[in-house]
Amino acid sequence: MAEAEIIDIMRQFLWAGVWMGAPMIGAALVIGVFVGLFQALTSIQELTLTFAPKLLGMLVVYWLCAGYMARILLKLFDTIVIPTIAGM
Repeated sequence: MAEAEIIDIMRQFLWAGVWMGAPMIGAALVIGVFVGLFQALTSIQELTLTFAPKLLGMLVVYWLCAGYMARILLKLFDTIVIPTIAGM
């Protein structure tokens, strides 16, 4: 296996990780902005107020996007990993 092929496979794995993590990171960002705005408006500076909603929101988004993430992994393994192993 050539160095360029290994770099291409790593690039595809990294992009798969980006696409799999994007929904949860986006949810944490949106929830963080709303919680921060709420804290600024009410002058409540409770640390658990920032942590708990983000955790719950990310769990809900993970639950909703689990099939999407599984399809990304399945496509990655079907098109890259298994042919690479079979070609060795």
